[in-house]
Amino acid sequence: MRDYIIRRLLFLIPIMLGVSLLTYGLFHVIPGDAVIIRLNFGATPETIREVRHAEGLDRPWYEQYGDWLWNIVVHQDLGHSLHEGRAEVTTELGRRLPVTLELMIMTIIFALVLGVPPGVLSAVRPGTPLDWFARIASVMWLSIPSFFLGILIITFGRIWFGWTPPQFGTGYVSITKDPWINLQEFVFPALVLSVGIAAVIMRLTRSAMLEVLRNDYIRTAWSKGLRERTVVWRHALKNALIPVVTLVGLQVGALIGGAVIIESLFNLNGIGKYALEAIIRRDYFVVQSLTLLFATVYVLANLLVDIAYAWLDPRIHYT
Repeated sequence: MRDYIIRRLLFLIPIMLGVSLLTYGLFHVIPGDAVIIRLNFGATPETIREVRHAEGLDRPWYEQYGDWLWNIVVHQDLGHSLHEGRAEVTTELGRRLPVTLELMIMTIIFALVLGVPPGVLSAVRPGTPLDWFARIASVMWLSIPSFFLGILIITFGRIWFGWTPPQFGTGYVSITKDPWINLQEFVFPALVLSVGIAAVIMRLTRSAMLEVLRNDYIRTAWSKGLRERTVVWRHALKNALIPVVTLVGLQVGALIGGAVIIESLFNLNGIGKYALEAIIRRDYFVVQSLTLLFATVYVLANLLVDIAYAWLDPRIHYT
């Protein structure tokens, strides 16, 4: 297992290089100029040239990319924003990372709570009203875009109850500072982001449980007179969770993409909103750094999924 993990971590290096180079190339092909957006369109050509020279944007692309990569590897410096203020990317990540991290953790918790138990109950009671209700609910959840559900919550919450998300007025409040306000800030964004993922988890859990419940060792457990709770939750669910764990690992990419929309919609100053603002401003260094971070998180999440396989099924070994 140790050698396998080391190989996977080493394999991360060429992946990061490829992702960063591809992002750099694509972002310089699309229309738009960060300097013009920063100075506004009324800036004189002389001013634009001066700023481009000061930021090093008039140099060949390979020199710009090489300097950016060198600063990351040697100095652990992700660069600075090209926007007015020249905020350091590392500083902004330190300020915004807790917001996105908490949103993703709460989303995964909600998705598992809303997906696994209904999927198990639906598989244990196939063809019953409970099964039909769970399956219809999963289709409905999959059919509603998360951003549309978020707009409905904000709109009707304001019209019917005079409620707006706390972060609209107070900004981000840490869970250590005020747990109640923090919960109010994240419960609806996390719930909105988790609904679609929960629907997929519920359907996959149901199909995996139906397959596992047909196995011989489950029949043996029933024949021994074990209680239904023991057979289902201790013997069947652990093996049925293997494809679910795979799905959760793959959904990390969807969580990152969803965070860009949901954080902007609910005014959460996380990394997702930071990425969207950087794309709009054509902030090259910020976008490259965030893409590198997202790719690293996605690869590490899949590594954790592989490690979880060995815990769920002792027959799985990595060499």
